[in-house]
Amino acid sequence: MIIGLHHAQITIPKGTEAAGKAFYCELLGLEEIDKPDALKGRGGFWLSVGQQEVHVGTEDGFDRLATKAHLAYQVEDIRYWRERLEESGVEILEAVPIPGYDRFEFRDPFGNRVEMIQYEGAGESR
Repeated sequence: MIIGLHHAQITIPKGTEAAGKAFYCELLGLEEIDKPDALKGRGGFWLSVGQQEVHVGTEDGFDRLATKAHLAYQVEDIRYWRERLEESGVEILEAVPIPGYDRFEFRDPFGNRVEMIQYEGAGESR
């Protein structure tokens, strides 16, 4: 029986961890968590996102712009995130509307597709 999702992994090019941490930890505000000692030599870093983890690994020879694979971060104030990202020079891509949600997409500095999503009426009792 599957009981939940422990983590998801994305990749960035080898040697770009500093830029990855600047984007994911500083701009997006995600918390870096320690990797086990046995995995530290493999590059990358791990992030805490709510009760899940995002593992950022390193991988060369992959065109991240050629895939629709992505992570969707659930947010409480989607307007804040749109403005923060635009002010940082991130190009916002309009997403296909889904009833009941506000959302948009963008690409991280490495080409990974990212989505920000909020329930319409978030903060209101459901």
